[in-house]
Amino acid sequence: MIEAVVFDVGETLTSDDRYWAAWADWLDVPRHTLSALVGAVVAQGRDNTDAARLLKPGIDLAAEYAAREEAGHGERLDESDLYPDVRPALASLRAAGLRVLVAGNQTVRAGELLRSLHLPVDAVATSGDWGVAKPAPEFFTRVIELADTAPDRIVYVGDHPANDIAPASAAGLRTAHLRRGPWGHLWAATPEAATADWRIEGLEDLLPLVSEHRTPTHHAARSRTGHR
Repeated sequence: MIEAVVFDVGETLTSDDRYWAAWADWLDVPRHTLSALVGAVVAQGRDNTDAARLLKPGIDLAAEYAAREEAGHGERLDESDLYPDVRPALASLRAAGLRVLVAGNQTVRAGELLRSLHLPVDAVATSGDWGVAKPAPEFFTRVIELADTAPDRIVYVGDHPANDIAPASAAGLRTAHLRRGPWGHLWAATPEAATADWRIEGLEDLLPLVSEHRTPTHHAARSRTGHR
């Protein structure tokens, strides 16, 4: 009885390559150095922004973010940042009658950029928009409100077991763990990843899985339960 599919952003819909390359250029450090440090701190269970703090002790990341924007080197996001399976997968899910949504740990600006891509989705929301970030339970409360249906009729799709899969499962959502990007592979065997209802290698895997959990009377059943 799946009615909505909600997608994480970074390393689920978009590659983080440009994001970290831009930060390396701004900090005037080799791109490989920053990339390697991001992997190292995350493998240690630390926040990925600690990589910048290792390179520039005492750095004020909020101030640097503002300075980048002021200098015209702020966040960028275009079609080239999307993984190749994104548009076809989102379109096929939507064509099947599902509500398709995007909700991830991104800035307000990233949300604006995502909306400008006119993806085949019903809505885009970010932690910056909501003022709460994953893995906080309140984030997934907002996801449920956005999907406008019961939690067990929502599938949350993400690459990060600790930020995406475990907290979404705890909120009562169905989950699909995507083995994509460094975190999706690094933590694929963790207990958090094991809580996923499904393991997928690409977004094209979703429609067949979700279709198994829908009925021909989907719209009528939704009306009777009172969900809009």
